[in-house]
Amino acid sequence: MLDALPAEVSIVEVSPRDGLQNEKAPLALPDKVRLIRALLAAGLTRIELTSFVSPRWIPQLADAEELIRTLPAPKGVMFSALVPNATGLERALRVGIDEIAVFLSASETHNKKNTNKSIEQSLETFREVVPPARAAGLRVRAYVSTVWGCPYEGPVSVAKSLEIARTLVELDCYQVSLGDTIGVGTPAQTKAIVSSFLGEIPASKLALHFHDTRGTALANCLVGLELGIRDFDASVAGLGGCPYAPGAAGNLATEDLVYMLHGMGIRTGVDLDLLIEAGRVAETVIGRPLPGKVHQAGPPKLRGA
Repeated sequence: MLDALPAEVSIVEVSPRDGLQNEKAPLALPDKVRLIRALLAAGLTRIELTSFVSPRWIPQLADAEELIRTLPAPKGVMFSALVPNATGLERALRVGIDEIAVFLSASETHNKKNTNKSIEQSLETFREVVPPARAAGLRVRAYVSTVWGCPYEGPVSVAKSLEIARTLVELDCYQVSLGDTIGVGTPAQTKAIVSSFLGEIPASKLALHFHDTRGTALANCLVGLELGIRDFDASVAGLGGCPYAPGAAGNLATEDLVYMLHGMGIRTGVDLDLLIEAGRVAETVIGRPLPGKVHQAGPPKLRGA
């Protein structure tokens, strides 16, 4: 283990969308802007801001257009937003964002609860969304949830997950993020799943998105690193979860991931001290304690005798 580590890793910060969508009450726009600016100050350059889903489904993200207009992407930063359908794409095009993401689950039951569609219906929708988005010059990323397991169906077929990911790559999604939505993954399982994907899809087109529900997210990231994955999703201070996945605790905390990577000599472009401060901002605007380990402990401090 740990004999094939990269010099650099890219982090996709998902807290403004994946983190906030699970909050009971919508966050005020100025608070969202404050959080995102803190993330930018820490050096994060790939940030998922919001979602163009119907406000009836996720009212916490109803201000998508206003947020994007209020906070244009600085030079060198890629902001993205989820797009569920052609209507969402129209909204994204009007507001001028440069990257969108499409999303579905590898589990039929979870996909139905999350999108009100079957997996095949979701893929048909993407065939109506991705080509025109690409034609308009947008980058398109994709998420496949519940690859490690479903809260309703239990184990999920790796072959089925791989078939979905292959379709998304063929549609010209530049990257597919594989999600352990309920945080059940273990290192051996992660090795088997990721190795299966790498048999057909290059590592550069894959990312990993772990929830830390059972404390195994960093261990699973290590396995991904060993296998050649260089892109990981994370959420500051462990903010978030999936509103359609019972028991899905917070995402892997960005501070925990950055602390581990920096300790291994792997560059991220992120300032850990400023990232910890961004976590404090998140906790302040959310109004409750957040679970990230480094967020709680801070960086190591040497104590005098």
